[in-house]
Amino acid sequence: MKSFHLVLVNTLTASVTNTFVWFAVTFWVYLETQSVIATSVMAGVYTVTVAASGIFLGSLVDRFPKKPVMLASSLASLIFFAVALAIYLANPPSVFTDSAQPALWGLVVVSLLGALAGNLRGIALSTLVTLLVPEPERDKANGLVGTANGVAFMVASIFSGLAVGYLGMTWVLGLAIALTVIAVLHLTTLSLRGGDAAQASPPHAGGDAIDLGGTIRAIQVVPGLFGLIFFHTLNNLLGGVFMSLMDAYGLELVSVQIWGVLWGFLSLGFIVGGLIVARRGLGAQPLRTLFLSNIVMWSICCVFTLQASIELLTVGMFVWLCLIPVVEAAEQTILQRVVPVERQGRVFGFAQSVEQAATPITAFLIGPIAEWFFIPYMTTGAGVDLLGGWFGVGVDRGLALLFTLSGVIGLVITLIAMRTAAYRLLSDHYRQPVAVLAQ
Repeated sequence: MKSFHLVLVNTLTASVTNTFVWFAVTFWVYLETQSVIATSVMAGVYTVTVAASGIFLGSLVDRFPKKPVMLASSLASLIFFAVALAIYLANPPSVFTDSAQPALWGLVVVSLLGALAGNLRGIALSTLVTLLVPEPERDKANGLVGTANGVAFMVASIFSGLAVGYLGMTWVLGLAIALTVIAVLHLTTLSLRGGDAAQASPPHAGGDAIDLGGTIRAIQVVPGLFGLIFFHTLNNLLGGVFMSLMDAYGLELVSVQIWGVLWGFLSLGFIVGGLIVARRGLGAQPLRTLFLSNIVMWSICCVFTLQASIELLTVGMFVWLCLIPVVEAAEQTILQRVVPVERQGRVFGFAQSVEQAATPITAFLIGPIAEWFFIPYMTTGAGVDLLGGWFGVGVDRGLALLFTLSGVIGLVITLIAMRTAAYRLLSDHYRQPVAVLAQ
């Protein structure tokens, strides 16, 4: 556990740095160009790239020792951040005010690659939980991972804006380089016994570097595992609604200053949820815990926008964010138990690619749907007479209706999924003794 705690702190440092850079670059690009399209393209490219790279990064985790993989991740981030700083210093400030300038997009791309390299660490950390933590304690360890992710999000959210506003991009990238160097130097001092012992996958474990066919077969061997991945994919498809429209809805209710401070508070939900899992675990049936958490989450989505109330929204969002680490820890705990360790990197990467691919699809589509149908429906359309008397009218009510419908759909999908054969098969398979699962 000591080795796990040390590598978790090291990964937290790297995660804070990578998230800090990407948030800061996004804020900076908007402030320099005043282009919503530019920041939208950045968000879309980031989510698509994360989804597309998961399978490849997972294969690297399986084929090489874990410590060198994590070092390579940080060294890649270090190189890309240094290149980004060089691009920034080599061009006059006026160049970065034009969203059509190649130098601007060159800086954006290398910053993206630096942040994206950190995803390799995330997959490696999930496999190290299996290698370094005793099986009965893995759910709590996954809770600590969720807490670390929440801390990274909160710290990056707060300090990226302050750094861009008060220090500028030279300091942002300089700080990122310094923190990455610290993470590299600290990692070189760690001895990840179990992780270091897990060398590259043996030749029979997978042919080529990616071995997508072998990964699919490894998932097929576990009854119901494809169903779990498909369920998360549907959830992310609906979750894209909230990612795309929540800021617009919140800014209809309060000022941008209050909304920014509120998000700083709400991000504590990630930390609270992770700490609860780290202390209490997930119970004997993490799959059941996962689905019950989803029932609560989608039930909240059905009601937290029924009235135009920032208080109702705050309570609902806080509970929602508290449950995200529970759901993520449950999925990781299940995979760590039922998938052979030599395949876990590929399976984690495959799940990341498939599940994350759904979010940008919704993100790109839901804006036009909201603007062309739901908002008119609740401002000048039939919804004003049909629902307006109790639901309210206006732009925020159009967005609220979309949230409510998404919550209803998510709740129905979850209740149906709990009655499927895939759910029962995976639950039964998870409860088998570890010795049987290893055969």
